[in-house]
Amino acid sequence: MAMSRQAAEAELTGRGAPFEVGEAVVRGQRTKIWVQAPGSLVEILGASRGYGDRTFLSYEDERMTFEEHFGAAAALANLLVDRFGVRPGDRVAIAMRNYPEWPVVFWAGAATGAILVPLNGWWSGDELAYGLADSGTKVLVCDAERERRLAPYWSDLNHLASVIVVREAGDGKADGEGHREHRGAPGRAVFEDLMAGSCGRRDDLPDVVIHPDDDATIFYTSGTTGRPKGAIGTHRNICTNPMSLLFVAARAALRSPAPGPERPSERETGPERPSEREGGSNVVLLSVPLFHATGCHSVLVSNTLAGGTLVMMRRWDPARALALIERERVTNFGGVPGMVMEVLDHPDFARRDTSSVRSVSYGGAPAPPDLVRRITEQFPGGSPSNGYGLTETSSVSTMNQGADYVARPDSVGTPVPVVDLKVVDVAGADLPTGAVGELWVKGPNVVRGYWHKPEATAATFTDGWLHTGDVARIDDEGFVYIVDRAKDVLIRGGENIYCVEIEAVLHEHPAVADAAVIGIPHDVLGEEVGAVVRVRDDFDVDEVALCEHVATRLAVFKVPARVWMVRRPLPRNPAGKILKRQLREELIGEGDSQCSDL
Repeated sequence: MAMSRQAAEAELTGRGAPFEVGEAVVRGQRTKIWVQAPGSLVEILGASRGYGDRTFLSYEDERMTFEEHFGAAAALANLLVDRFGVRPGDRVAIAMRNYPEWPVVFWAGAATGAILVPLNGWWSGDELAYGLADSGTKVLVCDAERERRLAPYWSDLNHLASVIVVREAGDGKADGEGHREHRGAPGRAVFEDLMAGSCGRRDDLPDVVIHPDDDATIFYTSGTTGRPKGAIGTHRNICTNPMSLLFVAARAALRSPAPGPERPSERETGPERPSEREGGSNVVLLSVPLFHATGCHSVLVSNTLAGGTLVMMRRWDPARALALIERERVTNFGGVPGMVMEVLDHPDFARRDTSSVRSVSYGGAPAPPDLVRRITEQFPGGSPSNGYGLTETSSVSTMNQGADYVARPDSVGTPVPVVDLKVVDVAGADLPTGAVGELWVKGPNVVRGYWHKPEATAATFTDGWLHTGDVARIDDEGFVYIVDRAKDVLIRGGENIYCVEIEAVLHEHPAVADAAVIGIPHDVLGEEVGAVVRVRDDFDVDEVALCEHVATRLAVFKVPARVWMVRRPLPRNPAGKILKRQLREELIGEGDSQCSDL
């Protein structure tokens, strides 16, 4: 008989157990913690060296072992301190696509005691410049494409002392074209030249002291005021997440019957595969950006601690994902639900060997309940899981997996043992079990606030509790069900997009009298951006012109996929708020014009 969830958790979290739960005072609040959690990112980096010659990073035809990665991170960390003057608390930003250098820069920056600022690689130059200025970044490490986008803004970035460019000549793709046109970056250096010429220490890290509640990261999340807010994560926050995920895996193993002999693949031929060479360790397909909390916290940091191999993709493509699953013997993959569905629906699925897959996990967007059935049918050896978390919760807060997920496919699961949840009314008062209200989260994973935004921090955090803005209910067994979003936000392929940011840009166009941004249902992305625009009586404008206007200010994923042009006033309630639900009901499904891809 399978062990119950409660019994498994008790066995794993008791005194002296691998996932013992204790208490600590965090920012004046008694908080549950993982007793054996690493104290800092530097501790995780140091421990990773023990995996030696095991492959850590795989990208196209490039490979890097754990030992090689540690040496590169140590050399760069010492360069950042000795040559670039980085000190604890300074901000080091990363703006690049998922290259192998991304993890090297992240771990090197952490080893100096700096605060890492992973910037959204899809942002426009204006958005990237805002993130650099708002964070007061001292050193930026970027690729050639992000350098080009930032070229018009260098003179405005007074805090920025140095820019280090990765893969200046690109990687054989379009990113490297035209890079030599822009040489105005402050203190410009080329990453490859620095590392090739470094005689620095590759065996030891800078001598810095880091405490669990020191600041570690600033991840930007879209804001209701039109500009993103920087969520300040501590070392305790980010180091909690890998322990939570390891606990979830241990709980699943404890509750599952002992596996039988592994079934050999009928299509398994040729040379040995990476997972076989390296003792069967996890091989994870990194299908999401590292500048997201999921990519960084749940994939990069967790696999660095656990010794897993990261198979990196230059960009998401389901056909390439299937090829990599087969070639690299990937054991874990996922992303947002739409990515999983694209893999399942792809015509190559039947002819690719996916027998190595043991786990298919996803989050960041609502998951269709039928997805559980499809995963269990098409990945007989794979276990589906769905989780809930925010940038402000350093990724995972709840997880639903295995038999629990099959039984409750519409739930995001139960909280991990160090996380507390409650549902409250509009006044912040606790609601009874089963009642619907706003979900609040408390735990060692909750960030300490927003960078230089005390009012936003005060409005979002109360005595250690994060107001998520999500409307939810919790049943009598602790399973969480997300009912709606209280904030004016839509989620496109895992990207939170605050409608007010796009509306503010639309209002800047002289032809726009009023605007409302709404979510359009999409089978793969979950939602796309739609805009309802009231045009001024004395102006003529078309949908493409409005989309081009938005594209000059915001990232491409925020550009409306559809624009409805109206001449009448938009519907509002007595308080003046636009009735977006009414607009969606009236307009979605009509065959109006669409903007072309930009």
